[in-house]
Amino acid sequence: MMHHSGTATRRILRPPQVRGANRAVVLQLLRHHERLSRAEIARQSGLSEGTVSRIVAELVDERLVSEDGIENSTGGRPGKRLQLDPKRVAFGADIQNREIRCSAATMRGRLVETQRFPTPARLPEALDQIAAEFLAFRKRFGSDHVEGLGISVRGIVNSETGVLQLGSRPDWVKVPIKQILEQRLKVPVFVQNNVRAAALAEYNYGAAEVHGSRCFLFIKIDEGVGTGILLDGKPYLGTHMAAGEFGQMVIATTGGPERHDRPGCLERLVCNSAICELYLGLSGTKRQASLGDATARIRKIAQLALAGDPAARKTVEETSRYLGVGISNIIWGLDADVVIIDGVICDAWQLVEPMLRAQFPNNRDLPNFRHLVIRKSALAGDAALIGATTLPFTTGERPRVSQTVSVS
Repeated sequence: MMHHSGTATRRILRPPQVRGANRAVVLQLLRHHERLSRAEIARQSGLSEGTVSRIVAELVDERLVSEDGIENSTGGRPGKRLQLDPKRVAFGADIQNREIRCSAATMRGRLVETQRFPTPARLPEALDQIAAEFLAFRKRFGSDHVEGLGISVRGIVNSETGVLQLGSRPDWVKVPIKQILEQRLKVPVFVQNNVRAAALAEYNYGAAEVHGSRCFLFIKIDEGVGTGILLDGKPYLGTHMAAGEFGQMVIATTGGPERHDRPGCLERLVCNSAICELYLGLSGTKRQASLGDATARIRKIAQLALAGDPAARKTVEETSRYLGVGISNIIWGLDADVVIIDGVICDAWQLVEPMLRAQFPNNRDLPNFRHLVIRKSALAGDAALIGATTLPFTTGERPRVSQTVSVS
């Protein structure tokens, strides 16, 4: 017999969580609109005008929102227009396998400055460097910076506790990133999986047509394939914080004994190394593919494909076909309305998009495919970094700073 009491308890929102959720709604509306009045926010959010006024007062006091001018009135007392404070910036870091990027960004997701350095072998050393960059950043920006630090990292992340459960390196296991940095810096720290952070950035700061998506998918193609899922603008994490691993979806089974990274899985068919290997085989090139320069190699393949090179064009089309089959399977299951793809292969988007759509059913009676928005990332490879940097003000709650830390 299954017992559901524990699950039901976890779904109950306590008053601080309700306030945090309402606050997040107000901030999201202001991200998607240049300026709004309190009345417009109440109308569009469904919140009472009293609730909106209390939230706005908090946000103005924290200098996240500023008042700008007076709206046109058709009668009654005119309301002041509200906007995200254009002077405020936040800080974040995107931890990748080979490189860490630390950046400052405005509340509208515009990167102001970025520092890069190689990723140390040990994660604590990487966190030390991030902390040093944050302190230097805070010194430069002073009171104009938003309190807090956002971190995006590859792997299985518990975004509630800020623990990296399973990272991309063997010893990056159960690392309490949030606790380590909060103890060091005494500021709130927000930690998110890199693909989910990128999905949030694309949803909040990408093309206007994706705003308001009910089921939003962000597909990142690099050394692997990851998918961020947003339902009504909120990340879907899954029971074990591991939702979105559609790269393991088997597209062409070989009947082998593998149970993970099977030869016919999507990840092994469309990741960067697979694209390079496919091109080498089709072109007859003898030089071996190197994952270290895979981005530059795929960019060149995309350029050659657009110029009409047969091997490059075949590489792009075959990769896009596999990707289209995978996306089609996901749409059948989730009924998503928006799919965003981020990867160097999208440099040849005019070849990629038609091949993707060619894998979808052409039955006009299927609204899930007929109305599907599918497009390349609007953030040009910076989605995860923008997502990390803006976590301090895209997260509604203002959590307390941890006072203790334990590293396993």
